[in-house]
Amino acid sequence: MPSAVYILNGPNLNALGRREPSIYGAMTLDAIRQACEEKAGALGLAADFRQTNHEGVLVDWVHEAAEGAAGIVINPGAYGHTSIALHDAIRAVAPLPVVEVHLSNIHAREAFRHVSMIAPAATGMICGLGPAGYTLALEAVAARLQG
Repeated sequence: MPSAVYILNGPNLNALGRREPSIYGAMTLDAIRQACEEKAGALGLAADFRQTNHEGVLVDWVHEAAEGAAGIVINPGAYGHTSIALHDAIRAVAPLPVVEVHLSNIHAREAFRHVSMIAPAATGMICGLGPAGYTLALEAVAARLQG
C-alpha cells in the first residue's frame, strides 16, 4: 500500500511569507513543507511536497498520484476557482482521498473566490485555518486510509 501523500501547491504559493501576509500569514511555503513532513512522519506517511505556477503541471501530478500515492492534499490557489481541468483530474483518481486546502477563508473574501471547482470532486475542504489546514488535511487523509 502506498504511504506517500502528494501535497500539491498551485500558483503564487511560492511567494508565501511576503505575499499579502495580512491574508496569507508570514509562514513561508518551505516552513509549511517542514510541518507537513513532520506531521506525515508522525502519521506513518511520507510527504511528497510540490509547488508549481502552471495548471497543467498540477493536472499531471494528480494523474501521477493515481499511480502510487496514498492520497492528495492540494492547495490549488486561484486555480481552485477556475480549473475544470483540475476538477476532472481529481474525479479521475477516485477513490483516492483528496483534501483541498486554502490558507484564507475563501467564503469571507471576494465573491469570485466563494466557488471552488475542486470541492465537488474532493473528499473534503479545509479553508481559513492558515498553515494548520495542511496538517489537518494530512490527518483527514490518514483517517480515510485507516477506514
